[in-house]
Amino acid sequence: MKKNVILSFAALIFAACSGANQQTVNTNIAPNNQLQNSPIVSSHSQNGASMSSTQTDSKTVPNNGTKSKWTQSGDPVDTSSFDAEIKQVEDKMKANPKDESLKKSLSEAFSKRGLVLTESRQYASALGDFRKALKLDPTNEEAKKWIDQIINIYNSINKEYPKEGEEPPPLPFKK
Repeated sequence: MKKNVILSFAALIFAACSGANQQTVNTNIAPNNQLQNSPIVSSHSQNGASMSSTQTDSKTVPNNGTKSKWTQSGDPVDTSSFDAEIKQVEDKMKANPKDESLKKSLSEAFSKRGLVLTESRQYASALGDFRKALKLDPTNEEAKKWIDQIINIYNSINKEYPKEGEEPPPLPFKK
């Protein structure tokens, strides 16, 4: 059930953002205003009409193909139980680093935390967990699927995604 909700949410985000490959620029601002040629954030109604509280006359400018840098975002979530599980399995692996069952267990622990981070829209951190899971267990199909899904989310919002090794830890959670 949880997976269906996450997939539906990700599909909704992807569908909503798939048409976001164009910028709206306000051309009706006085010449002395610093924001004259800056992009205007706008929302889109059901029929695709662009709406902005400061915009009266706009032109649609094709996106120049450059992506903005990724940033850490999302909602802080309590991952302490997942962190403890990961640490526990990592400690066991120190004693027996070649144990395949421990590698699979650690892969599953990273995948579980990755799902929670994905639900809280911490995509950069989740991507790191799914990559770790896949590295530990190359047969982890769920991790592969989520890596592709998160990369598609970043592409749909015209942002770069974190390269392997530059993913941040989860956002701190305050109780």
